[in-house]
Amino acid sequence: MTQADACSEPGCIGKLLRTEGLYSSHLSKWRSEREQAIRAGLSKPRGRKPSDKNPLAAENARLQAEIQRLQACLTQAEAIIDVQKKLSQLLGLCEIPAHTGRAS
Repeated sequence: MTQADACSEPGCIGKLLRTEGLYSSHLSKWRSEREQAIRAGLSKPRGRKPSDKNPLAAENARLQAEIQRLQACLTQAEAIIDVQKKLSQLLGLCEIPAHTGRAS
């Protein structure tokens, strides 16, 4: 193929084809295949391939956000209960037994 491309004089390609036992259709087919391969190689996008997103990733993120929100609400509720216990003890409304740990 490179020898045929290097031919610049009239009749040079015909002489090459005769010595190699080829037809001109072979040469034209090979050239078109080469052009198609070049186009295919240049049309591929460069860089990283797009990664397939995990279908559970969005659900996982939503659940993690909900856990954080609920933990914040729990912390706030525990603080309110502690204040209420201390206030009732200060006012002497009722005796509240000390409870350790969270309710199950």
